[in-house]
Amino acid sequence: MFTDSTLLFVALSGIFAFSFYAVLVAGQLSLGQAGFAALAAYTSAVLAPDPAEAGDAVTLAVALGTGVVVGAVAAVLLGLPTMRLRGVFLAIATLGFAEAVRILLVNAEWTGGAQGMSVPKIVTPGVAWVLLAVVAYLFWRQGPTRYGRALAAIREDELAARATGIDVGAHRLAAFVTAGAVSGAYGALLAFTMRFIDPGLFDFASAIDGLVMAVVGGSTVWFGPVLGGAFLTLVPELQRAVGLEAGWIRPFLAGLLLLAVILFRPGGLASFFPAGRGTRPLSRVQASGARGDTAADDGPGAPGGSGADTNPAGANLAGTVQASVQPHRRRAQVGAGDVVARLAGVSKDYGGVHALRGVDLELRAGEIVGLIGPNGAGKTTCVNILSGLVPPSGGAVEVLGIDPVRTPVHRVAAAGVARTFQHAKLFGRLSVLDNVLAGAHLVTRGTFLRRLLWLPSARWDERAAVVHATACLERVGIADKAGLAAGELSYGDQRRVEIARALAADPALLILDEPAAGMNRVEAAALGDLITSLASDGLTILLIEHDVGLVMRTCDRITVLDFGAVIASGDPAHVRDHPDVVTAYLGTEAD
Repeated sequence: MFTDSTLLFVALSGIFAFSFYAVLVAGQLSLGQAGFAALAAYTSAVLAPDPAEAGDAVTLAVALGTGVVVGAVAAVLLGLPTMRLRGVFLAIATLGFAEAVRILLVNAEWTGGAQGMSVPKIVTPGVAWVLLAVVAYLFWRQGPTRYGRALAAIREDELAARATGIDVGAHRLAAFVTAGAVSGAYGALLAFTMRFIDPGLFDFASAIDGLVMAVVGGSTVWFGPVLGGAFLTLVPELQRAVGLEAGWIRPFLAGLLLLAVILFRPGGLASFFPAGRGTRPLSRVQASGARGDTAADDGPGAPGGSGADTNPAGANLAGTVQASVQPHRRRAQVGAGDVVARLAGVSKDYGGVHALRGVDLELRAGEIVGLIGPNGAGKTTCVNILSGLVPPSGGAVEVLGIDPVRTPVHRVAAAGVARTFQHAKLFGRLSVLDNVLAGAHLVTRGTFLRRLLWLPSARWDERAAVVHATACLERVGIADKAGLAAGELSYGDQRRVEIARALAADPALLILDEPAAGMNRVEAAALGDLITSLASDGLTILLIEHDVGLVMRTCDRITVLDFGAVIASGDPAHVRDHPDVVTAYLGTEAD
């Protein structure tokens, strides 16, 4: 049953499925891979030298190199205008590209038109399986890196990923180009496998086959495409083995499997295998030996460096760990009393609704400033403007020396702004620890290329990042749940994870949007102690909270909004007794 031809096409199917996995892992639905493969197949067939003159090895090397380059370049050209699209719109745009390529090939003279082109057969099962192993290796090593976690974070929640400092556009384009390169390699291999290629090999059905193989195999586990490609390629062989020759069985079974996976097993066939829940936390004993002999390499700007410009808040987070394993690049320290953020006369209109009206707010280093008001008062709109998510309709905004109105969200985060959201926005299918590691994106080193070469420095940096993330979890009291999926936690624990993720970025300004939601009184009191201790480390905190008692106990100053306007501002005692606040928010029974 397992003939050389069968083994060859199992490998080819796996490679093609990986081209879909490359974008699915980043939450993209692209159907343009058949177009990339078609361009690569025809171009490599034309440019590769005759194997009778150059030899099979040279011809195949040139064909593969050409295919990878053509696929990657085509992906860049298509990706630049389409990466702003999401979901079905991206799928339609990329499908349109693939169909345009197929029609072009049908009508071009140099391709042989609909009759196709003759190509020498030089690809063997061994060659195909070696290339499949190389592609699988790349994605295996990609997963537990800063780059791999960034792609997973984008897939889970794009807005939260931006807020952690991940450049979503650049990462999505990188994933798209990877898909183009892999599908280009597939196209070149296919051309020198079939003896004869025609545009029908790269039609809509082939694109659907690739997508089904990736999804059925598992679109979030690196070996999923291998399983999906093997399973669906072997279906015809199984048919013949039992004497069934009906051509409709394979597409019928593929559709049935796709439906079953979507409904009952979203992780695909790979979910039946124990692949682990993600990065494992390190104990303090393990952490102390993470990088014992490399301290000499650490400089003022390096992880664990001892330069003068360090953030005390970040230093305390991992205070229980040896300095030699401090993982993160330190941000510049904001001087005590310096202005960290300022809103001057800021307004925000949504049509005829005035969410904010002439709001003035100033935050200074080391302060805890409370922002309170009834539901719909404009509190979340205010912090969305501060963090760059929403542009104001009027007024001036400055945060850590930048204008968030003209700055992409990930660069606002890079300046030193970290935040939580009114409704917890975690990366639900990632572990608690991987959520926090994603939050440390801006302050940890990329290791993907070094992991490909098994360089020790990659292992040291990844371990140091885990130490840092574990320390952040310990700071909020949830380190014992590091290995659980974030989506499995109670709402109160999810809020704590979100705070730990924000702390992992070593911020200068921390914005907490209703962090005590879902917590009981004991947990809220512990949260208040945590906020106070963070401020004592030099961190500036803007706290939005409906628990007035927590705000009064914790904050140095409080600003009260009502219908988008500031009705009171000052120390807690002044705000508590202000008649407008009592009337609009606290009520006459407030104490």
